[in-house]
Amino acid sequence: MSVVLAQSPALTPLLARGALLSPFKRPRPDAEFPHDRLVLAAPRIDLARLAAYERVCGFATGDDALPLTYPHVLGFPLAMRLMSRRDFPLPLLGLVHTSIDITRPGPLLATGEYELAVRVEGLAPHRRGTEATVVTELRGGGEVVWGSRSTYLARHRGSGGDGEKVERTASRADGEGRASGDRAPYARGPGQPLPAGERRRSLDDAPDAREPLPATGSGQGRAPSAGATAEGPIAEPLPAVAEWQLAGDVGRRYGAVSGDRNPIHLHPLTARLFGFPRAIAHGMWTVARCLAAHGTPDAVRVRAEFRAPVLLPGTVTYAAEGGRFELRGDEERVHVSGTVTPLGS
Repeated sequence: MSVVLAQSPALTPLLARGALLSPFKRPRPDAEFPHDRLVLAAPRIDLARLAAYERVCGFATGDDALPLTYPHVLGFPLAMRLMSRRDFPLPLLGLVHTSIDITRPGPLLATGEYELAVRVEGLAPHRRGTEATVVTELRGGGEVVWGSRSTYLARHRGSGGDGEKVERTASRADGEGRASGDRAPYARGPGQPLPAGERRRSLDDAPDAREPLPATGSGQGRAPSAGATAEGPIAEPLPAVAEWQLAGDVGRRYGAVSGDRNPIHLHPLTARLFGFPRAIAHGMWTVARCLAAHGTPDAVRVRAEFRAPVLLPGTVTYAAEGGRFELRGDEERVHVSGTVTPLGS
């Protein structure tokens, strides 16, 4: 059923309601979930706010084009309205944004007329819990002109598979991170293979939260050869392009233009309530900043995975080669990885 809204809902009360209901949720992959499709018939794009978003994320300003990641900002309040409902089975507190897949068939104008729709596509078992897929679509002239699929993971016991063998630590973080002591914040969604030649460098690299992985390829069941692991070949890191010094107020600045004012992004004191030593950057800011540096064609598909939180202030390395990009931190730890693929290529 489609539910048409007259205006975008306010984020703050939705986040508060979701937080209050979180302790009462019992996530499992076969749980019922809301099947409503929330529709915003004519989303208003504030050009001043858009320009501020472009400045914070590093996009070029002064033209009429929408940055590739901006429709996610427009749809985020609708997604939060669904995920903060009583009948959404995953707790909002502790929900981890693991990946986003964006498709844009062509350029978008900020002054265009659109319809925005968000729905929960379904739940799936994950070795660390239950994962929800949320679909956001922007339509113009009756056609989908921008679409995304975001996966969100709720960590819990009883998910089956190897995940139950891992000693768990308390996690109270939201969709951009984890509590201290839990060094396994991000996971690949079910059925999503690693890019060719890429080494798995997400939650399986944590020495205190490691779990066995199946061998891949023809060498399954054999000891890995030199230059490889049971997960597959170890690729050389992408070449560094730039080093970015991130200020401590990045979370506050992005929160002001996106509306996502989760306390873990705003100040060290509020971040510590959730187990972080300092505030952390929004995952969607890190992706937007990487794409602003990388550049994208008009018709494009982007896949990005959130692997580890970025502490603020801090220093990160932006690395890219061809259609791949990474954001790395200390000891070559990968925070974000992604691919940019021109459509029709």
